[in-house]
Amino acid sequence: MLILAIVLVVLWVILAIVGFAIKGLLWLGIIGVVLALATLLISGLRRSAQSKRNHPTPPTP
Repeated sequence: MLILAIVLVVLWVILAIVGFAIKGLLWLGIIGVVLALATLLISGLRRSAQSKRNHPTPPTP
């Protein structure tokens, strides 16, 4: 899952660079940045939730 997130972020960053480099495709750059941030946020939340499931807190007496 981590590899998929990394590949998606790289693709979105490349998309954003192309969008900002070509003046008429500024909207493509904005979409690329938004998608990269969304991918990072979602993958971070999933990793956080998964680590909490794998390490439950001990019950209190």
